[in-house]
Amino acid sequence: MDTVVAISLIRMAAADLAMQPWQRPSDAHLVQLGLDALMAGIEAPSLPLLAGLAHGEHSQARELFGLVLEELDLLPSTSEDLARAWWVAARWWAGQIVACRLDPVHGVQLIHRESAAELDRPDALRPFVDLARAPDPLDDPPPDQQHIRSRIISAARDFLAAQAHQGPGGGRSGRSGRGARGGRSGTTRSCGITPRDPENS
Repeated sequence: MDTVVAISLIRMAAADLAMQPWQRPSDAHLVQLGLDALMAGIEAPSLPLLAGLAHGEHSQARELFGLVLEELDLLPSTSEDLARAWWVAARWWAGQIVACRLDPVHGVQLIHRESAAELDRPDALRPFVDLARAPDPLDDPPPDQQHIRSRIISAARDFLAAQAHQGPGGGRSGRSGRGARGGRSGTTRSCGITPRDPENS
C-alpha cells in the first residue's frame, strides 16, 4: 500500500464516521488504518499512537483518529476528495484481487459497497456490481465457485487495463496505488484457480 491508497482509505473512514452508528467503522478498523498508514510512510504525531493501540485500548481509537485527520489536514473533505478516494480504493482492491492478495468474492463486495455504490455505480465499475449481486458462490458446487472467482479476477484485470489507458476514474489523471500497478504486472496469475473446461461448462 502506498500513501495515496492509505490517505484515500482514511478519507473514506472519516466520511463513514458521520453515518448511522451501525454503518460506522469499528475501532479495530481505525487502528488498522493507522497501522497501514504508518507502514506506508505517512507521518503524523498521533499516528503511531493510533497504530499502536492494544485490543484493550481500542476505545481511544476514535479520538486519536480524529487527531490524525487534523494533523494530516484531511478535514473537511470535499465531494471531489471523496470521489477521488473511492476510485483509488476501487483500483487498489482490483489490484489486490489480480495479485492474489485478496479473495475475489470479498474483494468484489468491497468494490461494490465501498466504491461503486458511493459513485452511483458508474459504467467502469458496473461489472463488479453485477458480480457482487450474483448468488453467493459459497452456496454453489466447487466448479461454480471457481467460475465466479475467475470472472471476478477477469473483471478486475479488465478494469485495471482500462484505467491504465483512460487514466483514473472520472477523467482524473494520476497514479493508482501500488497494488493496482502490481496487479497489472501480474496479469498471468490465476490465484490457484483451475481454468474451466469449456466442454464441461
